[in-house]
Amino acid sequence: MNIILMGAPGAGKGTQSARISEKYQIPAIATGDILRGAMKAGTELGKAAKSYVDAGQLVPDSVVIGIIKEYLATDNCKNGFILDGFPRSIPQAEALDEMGVQIDVVLSIEVADEKIIERMSGRRVCSCGASYHVVYIPPKKEDVCDKCGAALYVRADDAAETVKNRLDTFHAQTEPLKEYYSKKGILVTVEGQEEVADTTALVFKALAPFEAQA
Repeated sequence: MNIILMGAPGAGKGTQSARISEKYQIPAIATGDILRGAMKAGTELGKAAKSYVDAGQLVPDSVVIGIIKEYLATDNCKNGFILDGFPRSIPQAEALDEMGVQIDVVLSIEVADEKIIERMSGRRVCSCGASYHVVYIPPKKEDVCDKCGAALYVRADDAAETVKNRLDTFHAQTEPLKEYYSKKGILVTVEGQEEVADTTALVFKALAPFEAQA
């Protein structure tokens, strides 16, 4: 089964991607990992990507799409795959279609922005590697690590304003993909639940009809 997994930052996409991968025994493909792999392997497209990265520039769609196309043609993907984080825009989706890549189902995990901001901005981390959440996994003493006693801090990526900006970008660039794939009749949506296992159950239920078709 060939799956595209969509969801806003903080919606729990990575967790569900891993569970889908385990259930169906298909690889979860994160664009960043594929890019780094191609650069490390020194493929022609990997070298092209590295030249942009070394220059501090974004890798253009044409290179990203070429690298993904190469990876999807490998034996790793012969029984299916999960594209996690790609496509991010209508032009990328159109390019995927032009490659002739068949997608069986596009799964969108829906979580309200307010909930995502609460989840991410409530995270607290320690330099020792421990992590907490002010609501879900609070430390015994506020803003102090249970393990080493050091002060906890908020990662820059988890700051409320940063999260909001990332969500705004997602809605502007990636949200239109839902209509794009809905018109193709392959979009399904799942409401993210408080408990990860409950979300997983809904994900598997949504994918079941497509399993028989793939």
